[in-house]
Amino acid sequence: MTELHTYAAEVALALPETACSQPFGEGCDVYKVMDKVFMLSFHLEGKAAINLKVLPDHGAMLRDIYPYIRAGWHMNKQHWISVFEDQELDESLVQDLVLNSYELVVSKLKKAEQNRIALLRMI
Repeated sequence: MTELHTYAAEVALALPETACSQPFGEGCDVYKVMDKVFMLSFHLEGKAAINLKVLPDHGAMLRDIYPYIRAGWHMNKQHWISVFEDQELDESLVQDLVLNSYELVVSKLKKAEQNRIALLRMI
């Protein structure tokens, strides 16, 4: 995979009620659903990287399996992972991780917001 940021952004922005901003300045895109962060996109150590929310057990498993997945940089290490661009990284894994992060955040939203997102997905 060559363009981690581009592909992750495409996946994220296709999801209902998703917005991208740069509250930390240029060089760090923050993706939110209903004002709740589910992905950050940035460069670290000269490599493209994204931070994504995960269940703690999934995060530990992913870090054990994939050398390019580490504990979330500048985030809660149990609930976030950093995925670094790597030749072995494939689009389906990135898509799954972005969708999973989004779903985790949506599951914590108010019921009315969850219902709105569910309706938008049907359109």
